[in-house]
Amino acid sequence: MAKNRDFSENYLVLKPEDATGFDLVRILSSRDFGKRDFFSSSFDEGELIVGFRQRWILLVSVFLQKILIRLKTPMAAVGNAVELGLNYPPANGGFCRLLFNFFAGRLVRPERSSETFTSIIGNLDKRFDLDLNFQKHHTENKNNNKYASLAIMASKLSYENQAFVQNIVTHHWQMEFLGFYSFWNDYQETNSTHAILFRQRSGGGGGTLIVVAFRGTAPFDADAWRTDIDISWHQFKGVGKIHRGFMKALGMQKSDGWPKELRRRRCREFAYYRIREELKTLISEDEGAKFILTGHSLGGALAVLFAGVLAMHEEAAVLRRLEGVYTFGQPRVGDSHFGDYLKAKMDFYHVNYYRYVYCNDLIPRLPYDDWTFSFKHFGPCLYFNSRYNGQVLEEEPNKNYFSLLHLVPMTLNAFYELLRGFILPWSNGDQYKEGWFMKLFRIMALVAPGLTNHCLSDYVNITRLGRLSLSPSSSIHPRE
Repeated sequence: MAKNRDFSENYLVLKPEDATGFDLVRILSSRDFGKRDFFSSSFDEGELIVGFRQRWILLVSVFLQKILIRLKTPMAAVGNAVELGLNYPPANGGFCRLLFNFFAGRLVRPERSSETFTSIIGNLDKRFDLDLNFQKHHTENKNNNKYASLAIMASKLSYENQAFVQNIVTHHWQMEFLGFYSFWNDYQETNSTHAILFRQRSGGGGGTLIVVAFRGTAPFDADAWRTDIDISWHQFKGVGKIHRGFMKALGMQKSDGWPKELRRRRCREFAYYRIREELKTLISEDEGAKFILTGHSLGGALAVLFAGVLAMHEEAAVLRRLEGVYTFGQPRVGDSHFGDYLKAKMDFYHVNYYRYVYCNDLIPRLPYDDWTFSFKHFGPCLYFNSRYNGQVLEEEPNKNYFSLLHLVPMTLNAFYELLRGFILPWSNGDQYKEGWFMKLFRIMALVAPGLTNHCLSDYVNITRLGRLSLSPSSSIHPRE
């Protein structure tokens, strides 16, 4: 795999599609697997993966990715069926009307491209209206960011289809819809990366605000889940190690990594290059315009990485207009060197970085914070518990998630969250009422604690109900 050396100092690349059953057994039984087809590294054989713990993490990543490769088609089929089923009642005027139309032979089939068709994510939490007070600070402390509520709703909206997004942005939010994009992944050879752009011309303090929201991991999207659990990385000189799966999703080129400009005209569109050019055009048209990057789950990782590649390419004019990066349930993107590099760049250009983590959410605790694979968060964590009380921490509690010590407290917390779903509407209003689909997820979480903590419902709630406590030494790097 010599071509990887052309654009990165060091690398570790997994190709699970090439791993055999014998390879999986060999990972745990021997250190001598460096020359296998599924594993490629710039390090000498056996130099990098030395202990049982490292081999176990490697095995889990390869094994789960192989399963997802096999399940890609059936997962998509199940997801499509569930999504379609959830949209049949509203398309027919409600459940009772649905039954009437069925027996009368007048059943209306929902159109996936219509402005009323909602995703599984949208059915888990049906709120799409902005918090009326989103332009104000949402916590008692003046350092909390006023754009958090807008950012989470944009992240949530990014999961929907183009007609739905355009309708919400234009008619409900009274903002200007700029684009809905499906971008090419050169490695998966499909348009698997999605983002939306819209603009508010006079809000948030008087200037034009452009919002870039990346779509996260959909429940039945096998390719997106593969990206989340891949532990491959590339190391760039002076920058650090960066998660390979996230770079592939953002637009890394197979042959030359991250050229500042694409060396040949490509018929496909890549997320980083297209959005960068869109932003350059938009900010050149408005001297007072600024923009934010946001996303939930995988979308949060892409938002952080987008800022990182802008810094690598020394796009100073664009970075000066970047107000902040707002992520929700974001996985780890790179190692500590990458974190130090990007934090220094953000400080230099006065860019805010807000990383929200709700309670026992699994995804912010992946990939593992391990010395071999080097994945680390950087900057402060805005951590909120199940009562929506927040703290600014260096790292979320139980940072690698899988711990028998935390199993009982997580199970008790899942039971509390189920009960809380009945209490919140009574104490805070109907906008906090959870539907039957979300309640079903809450029940499932009693068996798999933390399962529902990654859903957007709680992330929306913490931007509206959350209270963030800051110690005198805490800082979330607000822009004055």
